[in-house]
Amino acid sequence: MQRRRFFTHALAGVAGALAAAPVARAALAAVPEPVSRTDPATAVPWLPPGVTGAGRPYRPVVTLNGWTLPFRLKDGVKEFHLVAEPVVRELAPGMVAHLWGYNGASPGPTIEVVEGDRVRIFVTNRLPEPTTIHWHGQRLPNGMDGVGGLNQPPIPPGQTWVYEFVARRPGTFMYHPHADEMVQMAMGMMGLWITHPRQPHPWIADVERDYAFLINAFDITPGARTPNVNTMLDFNLWAWNSRVFPGIDPLLARLGERVRVRIGNLTMTNHPIHIHGLEFEVTGTDGGPVRPEARWPEVTVDIAVGQMRQIEFVADEEGDWAMHCHKSHHTMGPMGHGVPTLIGVDHRGLVHRLQRLAPDWMAMGERGMADMGAMEMPLPDNTLPMMTGQGPYGPIEMGGMFTVLKVRRDLPTGSLSDPGWYTQPPGSRARPVEGQAAPPAPHPAHGAVEPPSATPAAPFQARKPQGGHHGHSH
Repeated sequence: MQRRRFFTHALAGVAGALAAAPVARAALAAVPEPVSRTDPATAVPWLPPGVTGAGRPYRPVVTLNGWTLPFRLKDGVKEFHLVAEPVVRELAPGMVAHLWGYNGASPGPTIEVVEGDRVRIFVTNRLPEPTTIHWHGQRLPNGMDGVGGLNQPPIPPGQTWVYEFVARRPGTFMYHPHADEMVQMAMGMMGLWITHPRQPHPWIADVERDYAFLINAFDITPGARTPNVNTMLDFNLWAWNSRVFPGIDPLLARLGERVRVRIGNLTMTNHPIHIHGLEFEVTGTDGGPVRPEARWPEVTVDIAVGQMRQIEFVADEEGDWAMHCHKSHHTMGPMGHGVPTLIGVDHRGLVHRLQRLAPDWMAMGERGMADMGAMEMPLPDNTLPMMTGQGPYGPIEMGGMFTVLKVRRDLPTGSLSDPGWYTQPPGSRARPVEGQAAPPAPHPAHGAVEPPSATPAAPFQARKPQGGHHGHSH
């Protein structure tokens, strides 16, 4: 009901309100048509005719689970059209969210330009409240910086405003509102901006693969579809480009290729992003490229709130390598935090009594949480399991901010087609030791090791409801 009102309010007065907007009436006839896309898959990068229109050719960025906004070249100016509006975003198969974004998506489309380009961005507001856009990290005239009340009046619903400036330096940047930003950013309003160098740059290497994504987070009550905008820390959906595992596409690389990954953080906390199997260097921030002598090897980079980081590596180890936030709660799906720890609690004798009253009752957590990956439990509609995703050897037991870097020697150059799971060479996978028995496990209740002659306890049995989802949500 509320969402329908949003759309009705936003769309009803657009035609009449545009004439009153700061874009002149004569200029409105020349506003480029907005391009919209709702498909959550990673799009093939848009490459304009002639690549830049002016300046050096560039390799376009691959926006993970996103897309690049086309521009038109008019009198030497690159013109874009962003539409701030309510959107429906699939976070992962089985769950959608009612968000706010740009041009049909959250995050909005990536803007790509070349250092020295003059850009003109038309912004149409189809939200139910005023908004602005701040061009995070850009050097520009003060009146184009987009802080509502400080640099400009907010853009009223139904109006189209225009920003115009020169992309003065190369780097990885963001755009987001600076008007009611607690609500608007919590609802998903953000996007990437990439400025490529015009000339070969001594601190910016050429790469064969260039990926980009934004870190964002939502608090959506199980069964609901709209984020709770007043949440400060207890988010339950940790996302890359408004997608959570297993909805996050893999990053692909041909063996030996040099790869750049651009990451921006617009959540309320920092995120240590970790890649398995190789080392990388931080080669740039939203302040610009890092001098080569100031870099060092890492396998994890901590990205604070409001920061951009560019990391680069050579994909010289073949395989399927995990890439994830190293905060363990950020690699899980919807979950609560007020759950007591039951590890080591002996449920024997209690389970059967409770099941006489509630046949579907089950004990959870006495051996840790991994059992939940195989449980079948009914979940509210439009809710994801806490741990989900299947790998070649069983449940991956991850959710949230997790994906896979897939390095293949036979991957076609430039291909974005998932090659499937890696086939490990014989003898190169961890395996059980033949003929070695594990020592007896401690009794879960008091830690004592039961002697081999002890009478075995009754087997633990818990009935599982049929027809539910894999995984678990508190």
